[in-house]
Amino acid sequence: QVQLVESGGGLVQAGGSLRLSCAASGIIFSRYFMGWFRQAPGKEREFVAVISWSGDRTYYADSVKGRFTTSRDTAKNTVWLQMNSLNPEDTAVYYCAARPNYSDSPRGYYYWGQGTQVTVSS
Repeated sequence: QVQLVESGGGLVQAGGSLRLSCAASGIIFSRYFMGWFRQAPGKEREFVAVISWSGDRTYYADSVKGRFTTSRDTAKNTVWLQMNSLNPEDTAVYYCAARPNYSDSPRGYYYWGQGTQVTVSS
């Protein structure tokens, strides 16, 4: 049984930071790209970041480039999303997801976490 479990969301003031975690089980973690997506109320789910199997390649949406960093630890089956300089436009439910190769589209991601709410107050 595959599980992706996000944690670390919460309420933060503009300019603050949060670190999201996503713990994976039931998959061979090192064989999956791990993506981060977010969905705000009334909006479509959008790409945030993705990290390659070994963590040597990362890709970011323009809206978060320079502020967010994703990393992973294969030994811990965990991927993180460090979010700095948060602003109210970052408010959304954040999801981690897994697929065997690169994509910045939510379509084709095999497995999804339940999501964690991030709220940034102005």
